Amino acid sequence: MNKRNPPPVNPDRARPVNPLPRREFEAETGGPSWIWGVHASLAAIANPARRIERIVATRNAASRLPEGIEPHILDPDAIDGMLPPGAVHQGLAVRAAPLEPTELEAACAPADTRSVLVLDGVTDPQNVGAAFRSAVAFGARAVILQDRKSPPLTGVLAKAAAGAIELVPHVRAVNLGRAVETLRSLGYLTVSLEGEVDLALADALDDKRPAALILGAEGKGVRQGLSEACEKRARIPIAPAMESLNVSAAAAIALYEAARRR
Repeated sequence: MNKRNPPPVNPDRARPVNPLPRREFEAETGGPSWIWGVHASLAAIANPARRIERIVATRNAASRLPEGIEPHILDPDAIDGMLPPGAVHQGLAVRAAPLEPTELEAACAPADTRSVLVLDGVTDPQNVGAAFRSAVAFGARAVILQDRKSPPLTGVLAKAAAGAIELVPHVRAVNLGRAVETLRSLGYLTVSLEGEVDLALADALDDKRPAALILGAEGKGVRQGLSEACEKRARIPIAPAMESLNVSAAAAIALYEAARRR
């Protein structure tokens, strides 16, 4: 990820606040929530689409904030008490309203040279966050998630994404099969990543069209109906000693290959 300082932020978007007890964090659903970690927090603060409610920081971490931002200064233990157990906050956390998803056609039309990543039934927030990070690293246009079965873009996921959720649009599709059909109609080459097919990914991407790469959860893989809706089914060649790749690792390889072809 780019380690440059984020652009200046309007100081009116964040003011010192009183810390919140952990029970408030655990009780809320769908509303404002905490994001923690230096990269994730700075990216959220820099994102004009975010509504920031609170910023808490240790004295050392506060020096990383853009000029004009005045957090509530706390000891590390106090921040620990506001977040879920095990949250590695690095001395910085922000409480923000959720990111709104983008409509599919608004995010992906008209088709250009950039790829699109589609995650089918991937529920682990670490994997989804890492996939977002790869999407930004390799210039993907959007990440499309299953509406009801995908984790919210907060907490552990945001930390794993290291700020990437702020930098690439995400779409939540009620029906991924219809989303894939729409992508095909927009001019995308739709490729389902599967382990037990003969076509190698590099050969599948030997096409002038931008790719929509569909990946499923480990074990289950891409659902049959969704796989059949795709134009091609392809595999990432790996050594026989290893049965499969972690879905986030597979996403990184597929996005890299699509970017290389571009």
